[in-house]
Amino acid sequence: MLIVKVKEGEKIDRALKRMKRKYRNTKVLQNLRENRYYTKPSVARRQQRQKAAYIQNLRDQEEI
Repeated sequence: MLIVKVKEGEKIDRALKRMKRKYRNTKVLQNLRENRYYTKPSVARRQQRQKAAYIQNLRDQEEI
């Protein structure tokens, strides 16, 4: 459960923004979407390798 204390003199908009940031950082929504469907372990590993290769390719291009 997220608790955001509104400081004295702080606008509600600012406190709401802090709450949204905390919620996003907990990755609750991301986990919900991720676990909506079952993915086989082999598929998950393949996606992880593809992502790592993509990131490595971006870093290699950055060095050039």
